[in-house]
Amino acid sequence: MLGIPSGLTPEFGFRPGVPLRDGKVDRTEIDMKLGDLLVEAKLTETDFQTAPLAKIERYRDFEEVFDSSELTRSGDSILGYQLIRGVLAAYSTGGSFCVLGDARRPDMIEKWHSVMRAVRSYALRCRLKALTWQEIADFLPRPLRRFLAMKYGITRPGYFCAPDRETDG
Repeated sequence: MLGIPSGLTPEFGFRPGVPLRDGKVDRTEIDMKLGDLLVEAKLTETDFQTAPLAKIERYRDFEEVFDSSELTRSGDSILGYQLIRGVLAAYSTGGSFCVLGDARRPDMIEKWHSVMRAVRSYALRCRLKALTWQEIADFLPRPLRRFLAMKYGITRPGYFCAPDRETDG
């Protein structure tokens, strides 16, 4: 499902060191690295941050990776700053980037798609993924599925979670 080999050990709080124009690096934190896959997991957050274009343009590869005219704006700011940094991290590491979100938040999924549309390279765009917690729930161990269902209301497609068991819906 993730396009990576099994048996990899996740690295949480990965800091890829995204290159800046001045030769320094941004120590952006990515939620998880699994092989060459970087994952930004959204569960309770409400957005992907906003930043002024000038702040985003300080990244060395920004103009090469993105068509800035295609990014969603709000006044002088760009929406999806966290996603843009994730894409730049995938570009600089040669890896892939996946946003893991809640299917009940189509607005968040659309924001991710709007950032992906602004990526110039089709090869890089093919390394960008979107999955929902609901999609991966089917592959999780039962205790973790139960936890997601009880705490966040997230269940496998076609299922619901009763307090003491998981049943077909």
